[in-house]
Amino acid sequence: MSLDFTAISTRKIIIAYISWWLVLILVEAYAMVATFDFGWAIALADAVSMNLLIGTAGYITFTSLRYYQPNPRNAIYLIVWSIVLAVFCAIAHRYLMMWNLFPQEDRYQEYLAASQLIRGLLIWFMITLIGVISWIWFYLHDQRDGEKRENDTAKLAREAELASLRQQLQPHFLFNSLNSISALAGSKPEEARKMIQQLSDFLRGTIKKDDQKLISLQEELTHLQLYLDIEQVRFGHRLKTEVRQAEQTHTMVLPALLLQPLVENAIKFGLYDTVGEITIRIVTMMIEQQLIIRIENPFDPNTSKPKQGTGFGLDSVQRRLYLLFGRNDLLTTHQIEDIFITEVRIPQAHD
Repeated sequence: MSLDFTAISTRKIIIAYISWWLVLILVEAYAMVATFDFGWAIALADAVSMNLLIGTAGYITFTSLRYYQPNPRNAIYLIVWSIVLAVFCAIAHRYLMMWNLFPQEDRYQEYLAASQLIRGLLIWFMITLIGVISWIWFYLHDQRDGEKRENDTAKLAREAELASLRQQLQPHFLFNSLNSISALAGSKPEEARKMIQQLSDFLRGTIKKDDQKLISLQEELTHLQLYLDIEQVRFGHRLKTEVRQAEQTHTMVLPALLLQPLVENAIKFGLYDTVGEITIRIVTMMIEQQLIIRIENPFDPNTSKPKQGTGFGLDSVQRRLYLLFGRNDLLTTHQIEDIFITEVRIPQAHD
């Protein structure tokens, strides 16, 4: 598992930054006392003043790079910036120590003059190092934010397309249902009222469903039965349905509201080209840890020849499965004699 350094809080960064400089101050002060035999007052003053200047310059650099990120071609600007700050820090430190704090300490004055070049290079190196680390930090931060925005945009687009696919099915179904209710209202008002209630229950369940949520097969079939009840009123004795559900598939999951457009497609191509009764069969099984749902409808080969993937309902389901699972092979159709078969495979996630 990779560590995302850009996710570390600003408070932790500040604490780590201050702690680093405190440790560096103590190390430098001890080195001056142990190596050059200076007193602790001079050693601490030297270490504190120099590291305070470098730390302040580093913080300015860090803050500047938060709002301005030079591209690699403009890296020279960062180098020039660090040189300017290094010169300023070196002059400020020399002025502070030689002419303000310890003007009478000749041995320290000689040490300061002799180490001026090394100090300047060290200051420049430290500021440049802070600048490079800051640049990398904010570059990675921007990359992470950019990826997050792309992922969020893709997710929103996918959710919008899923919602659009489902909503495109509703007008067609509503149009047919309302026409049937209108036809029943005059001759069979009781059946019309029953159908209105069934339609209300079905649509209520549709509104509550999340396009990306996986639900149990049992729950999906319960909701599908509401749709079949409505179609039963529309087509009467001509429509028969048969559900064969394998016991091990009861708790298997699938995307909500996936079966209704498939069954609607089966009813459309089964009833519209035949005169007598038809039976729509819905068979569920488990094969290789996948939920298999097979929908069978008869058709008259003399009046209709269904093609692979015929119907907006099939196309929309195939597109939805691709958006959810990233696969184009989860929906297949074929025919055996006068039976048209639509088969859906739903992969099951396992821990």
